[in-house]
Amino acid sequence: MSLFGKSRNTFVRVPKKKVIPDGVWMKCPDCQQPSYTKEVDGNLNVCPKCGYHMTLTARGRIELLVDAGTFVEMDPDMLSADPLEFKGVKTYKDKLAGDQKLTGLKDAAITGHGKINGHAAALAVTDSQFIMGSMGSVVGEKITRVIEYATANGLPVIIVSGSGGGARMYEGCISLMQMAKTCAALSRHGKKGFVYISVLTNPTMGGIMASFAGVGDIIMAEPKALLGFAGPRVVESTVRQKLPKGFQTSEFMLAHGLLDMIVPRKEMKSLLAKLLEYNHKTTRRNT
Repeated sequence: MSLFGKSRNTFVRVPKKKVIPDGVWMKCPDCQQPSYTKEVDGNLNVCPKCGYHMTLTARGRIELLVDAGTFVEMDPDMLSADPLEFKGVKTYKDKLAGDQKLTGLKDAAITGHGKINGHAAALAVTDSQFIMGSMGSVVGEKITRVIEYATANGLPVIIVSGSGGGARMYEGCISLMQMAKTCAALSRHGKKGFVYISVLTNPTMGGIMASFAGVGDIIMAEPKALLGFAGPRVVESTVRQKLPKGFQTSEFMLAHGLLDMIVPRKEMKSLLAKLLEYNHKTTRRNT
């Protein structure tokens, strides 16, 4: 309590304002309701009020899905070049340097292999905090290499996609080439009889959705994720029609046949493990 003088001889007690430290509370981007940040963190970054799935970092996703101590990262030091010497509000080199500092990553994907409830798999995860998870030459090359590793070693592939940026146009047509390159590697993997599971998170758009994210043998998504090529505002302005409610959400895509299933984050690891176990038994029975 503090004293505040209204006049020389008259004082009233005014309570001190309580200052809440930054970061204690956060607001859900979907329902706009406040929650304790620690509560959201403990709920795997899912809103405890409405179940909205907020973004996870690539490292957080690997920690969630892969058995502790089993993940072996591949190509961790691969760096993007600047073939166009791109200059804008920021140069491409400045964008890369800034997001490397922000995320602690060299680029927007982490790849490697590990075990999910004891079942071996090759894994790639994109990080939407690094230039919106977009795919340039490094992301495409890393994903292609991990697919080829899986093909050579008889492993299933799981790719967790989260890209609001699609193909990374700072690299021009080189980024577009990665769409065909990753899909070609997946085609060779499939022809060997190995399974590819595509996991879509919010948002998965553009060139990533139009390439490896959309060609899984099994395609699943987290709830309420935005999925598609162009965003709903672009589509609406192009077709000049009012879009249906929930257009391009996971639920809409499931109803229209793009997805096989919607899986809440808490159930993702156990379901992936079941699919890997079933695939292993089926493959062994057919060989």
